[in-house]
Amino acid sequence: MIGLPNPYLILGAIVTAVTVYFVGHHKGWAQRDAEMQAEIAIKNEESRQKEQKLTEQINQTASKLSEANDVINQKQSALTRAINAGRVRLPTASCVQTAPNPAPPAGDRQETRSEPDRPTDQATDSERATLAAIAEIVAQGDRNTQQLNACIDAYNNLRETLNGK
Repeated sequence: MIGLPNPYLILGAIVTAVTVYFVGHHKGWAQRDAEMQAEIAIKNEESRQKEQKLTEQINQTASKLSEANDVINQKQSALTRAINAGRVRLPTASCVQTAPNPAPPAGDRQETRSEPDRPTDQATDSERATLAAIAEIVAQGDRNTQQLNACIDAYNNLRETLNGK
């Protein structure tokens, strides 16, 4: 008579099969985790290299912007000195110019003439203030333009680097 197999033998076979399955499953996951860690390390290194390249490009753009702002500041300083020295003037309206000291009228009468308190070709304080304000507006516009162009350049460099061009 054929007997039934021993229940302990069947139970042992089931436990062994389940153990083998779970050990293989665990080792498979451990191997996958190790592979993922290696891939992550490679991607992190690539990211660090890109980040260093981008940082270098941004620093170059920032130094160019700083140089451009220094040039603008030098021009503004020179213009301010010229304004304060009276070498820069606002244009006057087109009208017939008279001589600053007209010839005395004929006759024996003694006339008193009023003399201007400053020479007529010297700039007034309000004219200097107006010119200084215009110079500041122009310089600030130049700075803003340089900053915008630097921002655009940095963006384009970043985009090209990240897109792999």
